Amino acid sequence: MKHLFKTALLLFAIIPFSYGQVKTNLELIDIFNMEYVSDPQISPDGSRIIYVRNFKDVMTDKNLSNLWIVNFDGSNNRPLTIGNNNDLYPRWSHDGKKIIFKSNMADEKMKLYMMWMDTKESVPLTNTTEVPNDIAWSYDDKTLAFNMFVSKNHESIIKMPSKPEGAKWNNPPIYIDDMNYRGDGKGYLKSGNMQLFTLPIEGGTPRQLTFTDFDHSELIWSKNNALLYFNANFHKPEEIEPLDGEIYQITLNDGTVKPLTKRYGPDSNPVLSPSGTKIAYLGFDDKYQGYQITNLYVMNIDGTNSELISNDFDRDIQNVNWSNDGKGLYFQYDDKGDTKLAYITLAGKVSVITENLGGLSLGRPYNAASYTASNSNKFSYTLGGTDHPADLGVADLKSSKRLTKLNDDLFSFKNLGTAEEIWWKSSFDQRKIQGWIVTPPNFDTSKKYPMILEIHGGPFASYGSVYSAEIQAFAAAGYVVLYANPRGSTSYGEEFGNLIHHDYPNHDYDDLMSGVDAVIKKGFIDDKNLFVTGGSGGGTLTAWIVGKTDRFKAAVVAKPVINWYSFVLYADGVQFFSKYWFAKKPWEDPESYLKRSPLSYVANITTPTMLLTGEQDFRTPIAETEQFYAALKLENVETAMVRIPDASHGIADKPSNLIAKLASILAWFEKYKDKE
Repeated sequence: MKHLFKTALLLFAIIPFSYGQVKTNLELIDIFNMEYVSDPQISPDGSRIIYVRNFKDVMTDKNLSNLWIVNFDGSNNRPLTIGNNNDLYPRWSHDGKKIIFKSNMADEKMKLYMMWMDTKESVPLTNTTEVPNDIAWSYDDKTLAFNMFVSKNHESIIKMPSKPEGAKWNNPPIYIDDMNYRGDGKGYLKSGNMQLFTLPIEGGTPRQLTFTDFDHSELIWSKNNALLYFNANFHKPEEIEPLDGEIYQITLNDGTVKPLTKRYGPDSNPVLSPSGTKIAYLGFDDKYQGYQITNLYVMNIDGTNSELISNDFDRDIQNVNWSNDGKGLYFQYDDKGDTKLAYITLAGKVSVITENLGGLSLGRPYNAASYTASNSNKFSYTLGGTDHPADLGVADLKSSKRLTKLNDDLFSFKNLGTAEEIWWKSSFDQRKIQGWIVTPPNFDTSKKYPMILEIHGGPFASYGSVYSAEIQAFAAAGYVVLYANPRGSTSYGEEFGNLIHHDYPNHDYDDLMSGVDAVIKKGFIDDKNLFVTGGSGGGTLTAWIVGKTDRFKAAVVAKPVINWYSFVLYADGVQFFSKYWFAKKPWEDPESYLKRSPLSYVANITTPTMLLTGEQDFRTPIAETEQFYAALKLENVETAMVRIPDASHGIADKPSNLIAKLASILAWFEKYKDKE
């Protein structure tokens, strides 16, 4: 018996057993398992970071989040909040002993909470009908200031007669006379404005400070806790000045408001210097261009001696924080598809601290990132990469480090597509254009693959070297994907961005077609199986492309502008588009609107074209899609319309909507793809 036992042990020792899971390609359902870090908040002393850990619930189709805390060295990574909630917006007190955050942990009603960091006890501070938005600690940590929506009565001039007792009539007519009456993701807007409030940390009833017919935002405290500085645009809607905001101060004891900036253009995002004597802020001199570089300014706290600090820096300044010595400021910026954390002296000299920030756009590969700075020259930030959504990164002035790998549990048994940067010259004017090729898992250069050209929206935006669930889904289905930054994209300077000023779409088409040609030349593309898609501005360009060429087997036009004449009149933000994207109003120059509308070229289209839009999209309303669908039907072009129920312009706001979008695109392409 012992002999048999020894023999069995020997057999088990020499026969290899593998308990590892076989790697497979990503599936659409895997989107529910993808997590990412957002809003990392480093403590004032730089020792700890609180971050928002975002996840999804496959049973309720919700995006959820909890707060986690970790030491700067990566140790003691643990949750601060738990449960299927939305816990977000953590903000440290100046002494590092408390935080505030927002949560719907109780009855799914979003409230403002405070937590003591020694005991981790938390208490709700508000029970208001609306949710505080921007929130700031006073410097003595005794009071919070915030802005919050306050509704107002909107009288209708329509007076209905009294209905008989027991009668069941339709709801009364809705009377609208506001210029801005609906917003994407918000629906039809209630009358009212964002007003300023203060609240002691003991809670209670917030004290309202402002009572105007305008919105107030981006508030900060003065060093002596007697003033608030904030941003507002006090132009009436009928003045058609959507960007001309200023920075103001309000005195808490008597409510006196004083403007600190006066130039024509947006002044915003005030940040107080450590000494309390200067304010840094962002803005530009408005020239009515489609793309205008956001610059950094510094002024005295009374508004005098404003200086442009970033005059020689041809990139948008974002997310400004003073260095602790007050001699310069930290900021982030996008440069050629990469988001960087940098430092600028008051003389305007820029030095890079670290790169590869990003990962906040889970669906498509947009540059989107955030960071915070401590009082000890330490930083926390969202770390991006083409092979993972946002993780937590930390840095000091010498080095950087990745602290989390939230998706290793999923990606350890999933094959990902591989991204490679590519540059080419546009056939129009030989300008250099940047893009990225993503090849399928287990890619073989000796084979021929179908290719998808995926186009970003904006159009003043940029793709980058970051993870994208959509791009990876296409690669997992066996497609090579090209995504790119054609002219008009940000992160290449003001001149490049404004190459499409009053000229979009146009030669961005040449940039993209040259990119397709450059990838085909690599030898692994089946040029008989080319496909194209894009959303928003990318949907507009997709519709434009199929009106210019028949080289693509099929196209999916997502949430597009099809008819500029109609778009500028019913998109949310009606004050903006005809003023900045066109030289005149549509009835003053209809030819310019029609010339740039894909609808004008529908008679040229032979490519099978799917339209896809959210039914509650108020940015590029679904009527744009319906127009193009009807026109294609009238021209006997193979077409289909996909309507995503209850979805706004941000279709991917619900996980299943993102899956529905991808399933629709892939189904359409598979329908027309030549089979091997």
